[in-house]
Amino acid sequence: MVVLNKIYTKKGDDGNTELGNGERVKKFSKRVEAYGTVDELNSLIGIVTSLDIERDFKNSLLKIQNDLFDIGADLCIPETEKKYNFVPFRFPGDYVISLEKEIDQMNLSIEPIKSFVLPGGSKVSSQLHLCRTTCRRAERCVVELTEKEKVNPEILKYLNRLSDWFFVSARKFNNNGKNDILWIPSKN
Repeated sequence: MVVLNKIYTKKGDDGNTELGNGERVKKFSKRVEAYGTVDELNSLIGIVTSLDIERDFKNSLLKIQNDLFDIGADLCIPETEKKYNFVPFRFPGDYVISLEKEIDQMNLSIEPIKSFVLPGGSKVSSQLHLCRTTCRRAERCVVELTEKEKVNPEILKYLNRLSDWFFVSARKFNNNGKNDILWIPSKN
């Protein structure tokens, strides 16, 4: 259980922050950028949960928000050979399977894609597209981090599948794809 009585510590006033293992790093480090972007995505999902959506969909989003906190918990503690005096949380692989099942279920009632889909449509769909693109950026940040440091590969799988989940759910909120805005090549 986390208990925070005081929110500010002044430890970050010098441009550094503390990882979950106590190590101090620059706030622009690839690791902080990765879990910071995951946090940004989580905030955007919070906007979607405040909209007029059905309970089951909101519950799916709340689960995803929790999953993203799990990803942040994993990312904030580097995978090293160094032994910690605690067991670091590592994101499990079975979360991806759950996303895939939800994608497949949503896709059953959605029109087949006839062109690339432009972000937009309903208010909920538009917000879900914003979540999708932010998820893709989070994924790119994690990929970039893997170029320099070891990262749990399940995180990349999850973020990749999650962006697909947002795409399909955005189509669902565009009247099951019927109200999607389709790209028309060379329209202008």
